[in-house]
Amino acid sequence: MELDTLLTFLAYSVSLTLLPGPDILFVLSQSVFQGKKDGLAISLGLCTGLIAHTLAAALGVSMILYHSALAFHVLKIAGVAYLLYLAWQSLKATGEASLQPAEKKQSLGALYKRGILMNLLNPKVSIFFLAFFPQFVEAQAGHVPLQMLTLGFVFIAQALVIFTAVSLIAGKLGERFLQKHLKGKWVNYGTAGIFALLGIRLAFVEK
Repeated sequence: MELDTLLTFLAYSVSLTLLPGPDILFVLSQSVFQGKKDGLAISLGLCTGLIAHTLAAALGVSMILYHSALAFHVLKIAGVAYLLYLAWQSLKATGEASLQPAEKKQSLGALYKRGILMNLLNPKVSIFFLAFFPQFVEAQAGHVPLQMLTLGFVFIAQALVIFTAVSLIAGKLGERFLQKHLKGKWVNYGTAGIFALLGIRLAFVEK
């Protein structure tokens, strides 16, 4: 692939990643309320999920979601149900929350897995990759699946860098201005609200 093509793709990818989508909003809120380590764990999980979407796009699996309304809606419903379940779990935890929100934090491994699931259960990502990547594939160069994989990992790399920066900055700001002044139940309320909003947003997504 031509270097100019990759740089153009990278510029578009950075712009799209910086848009206020569900992934970056979740990384931001998690970092502000719970700290940079939690934000980093979620970021790694989300980017790990992107690997599966990249492979799906490269292998043509995403075409199933594109052409099958049933497959698309089944995966979307699963994603909505999972996000609303997380919102319910956060609300349920308010009854047990202590004065120090950090004491009720989940393990980094659990947050990493949560990021993976959130990404995998969003069918819009696969459809987006299927529509976005081919615009930068050079058919005359051959090895189209390999080019798709290359574009996918460039996208993942820049997303990880941006999510990491957001986690560090938001975590620092949250630690300085917010976390010390919030009781555990308010952190849980805020987290539940984010999950609920993301679930509602996903519910109205169409192909």
